[in-house]
Amino acid sequence: MSNLRFFIPLVAAILLTTGCGPLRMTSEEKAAEAARTAAFVKNGLDSRNYRISVTRMYPLRGTSKVLSPPYSLKVEGKKLYSYLPYAGVAYSVPYGGGKALNFDSEISEYYEDLSRADRRTITLSTDNGEDVLIYTIVVFDNGKADIDVRCRNREGIAFSGEIDETYVPDAKN
Repeated sequence: MSNLRFFIPLVAAILLTTGCGPLRMTSEEKAAEAARTAAFVKNGLDSRNYRISVTRMYPLRGTSKVLSPPYSLKVEGKKLYSYLPYAGVAYSVPYGGGKALNFDSEISEYYEDLSRADRRTITLSTDNGEDVLIYTIVVFDNGKADIDVRCRNREGIAFSGEIDETYVPDAKN
């Protein structure tokens, strides 16, 4: 009986350690995954059809905050869909706070900087009817993204997140 007491945990430990080996990615698999992600990011940015799922916000005052889904910033052609929280000082806004960063509107200017090999910097501006906003979006090849929002009537705010690889743009665009 005492031999069985030591034998069962030993067999269980051997099975667990040998079973976990194939779960690790090889360097070739990692490189293939990185190339697939980079191609997805490039395709979305080239076609101007992408969504960034935002996971953290950085107000100018105070500490950063982790965000729960579904906060996002979506570009579909010439249209911007901003569903982002806001924390900061508002200088001149409608009673009740207005739209803040929750709106959809036409993009008035869209500029891309391709000078760095591992990232693209996109600057776009829009007017949501209450304010003129300038979004500076830095998207890296690995899908990570940083968003900086500057407004005329509010303090600026920054966000971070990543390109949503589950996003499929509508066929109508």
